[in-house]
Amino acid sequence: MKRTTVLFDLDGTLLPMDQDAFTKGYFRLLAETMAPHGYDPKKLVEAVWAGTAAMVKNDGSRTNEAAFWETFAGLFGERSLADLPLFEAFYRQEFQEAKAFCGFHPQAAEAVKRAKALGFRTVLATNPIFPAVATESRVRWAGLQPEDFALITTYEDTRHCKPNPDYYRDILERLRLSPEECLMVGNDATEDLAAASAGLEVFLLTDCLINREGKDLTPYPHGGFEELLAYLER
Repeated sequence: MKRTTVLFDLDGTLLPMDQDAFTKGYFRLLAETMAPHGYDPKKLVEAVWAGTAAMVKNDGSRTNEAAFWETFAGLFGERSLADLPLFEAFYRQEFQEAKAFCGFHPQAAEAVKRAKALGFRTVLATNPIFPAVATESRVRWAGLQPEDFALITTYEDTRHCKPNPDYYRDILERLRLSPEECLMVGNDATEDLAAASAGLEVFLLTDCLINREGKDLTPYPHGGFEELLAYLER
């Protein structure tokens, strides 16, 4: 079957970053912003991690957004739900400083644009643990626009997370695609290779490779942006 669609991961793929450095900087910005509103920094970070774990374990019965805030409110109480506008304001304002914790690779945008020029539909298959406002900001940091993608997965409209293969199956269902039509491009040998379990072909971008389990990558096409562009040309 002819390939029609290329799915791109964001963090560490289109947007170069050291995941640990980004997370540390992001949490510092969040804690500094919310502390004046009565949120203890240590407890806040613990609650965000707990909410993230709830999203990763989501069984599809609710959105990731609902899973996160149910867990978060369970730790901070219902008053935290009334503070949702404060958190949204954080992502629109202070979170923008987190761009400093990311790199930039001009070939990232080139890869997306080249894929589109070759006739492929492009999807941003980033782990949907952030709200849309934060994800769209990171897209722009990578030199792209949200409009460059037919679909962007965010926590508001997605019910699974990587590495659950159902995350990829959900994308296929939403866009009425078969696995054979799709190529997944990512940098995480656990989260992105999970697409293979859903029947998708996977290209592993090695610039910011994450391979915590030491998996053998030789069965999968992999390399830097030059190799990815050559692979798309084929």
